[in-house]
Amino acid sequence: MFDAVFAVPRQLTAVARRVLVSTLEAVEAVPKIAAALDDVRATLKHSERLATFAAGELPEIVYQLEEIKARLEKLETRTVSPGSPRSG
Repeated sequence: MFDAVFAVPRQLTAVARRVLVSTLEAVEAVPKIAAALDDVRATLKHSERLATFAAGELPEIVYQLEEIKARLEKLETRTVSPGSPRSG
């Protein structure tokens, strides 16, 4: 009979202890979470700067690729003569 009387307070004590331990672990994790969020924020800021740079440089890259393509087409027309097998 005494086992039943003392079982409830023991269980309540165990539950309260687990709640306290979990709460302390959660509080200890807050600085780590804040540091991780700072890292994510810095990464996003860096990604934004990189995307802005890429967007600014993209038209120039396209222009240069078009120039290279035009030069290659000129070279191809010079190297392939009308009677060669490559001309079709």
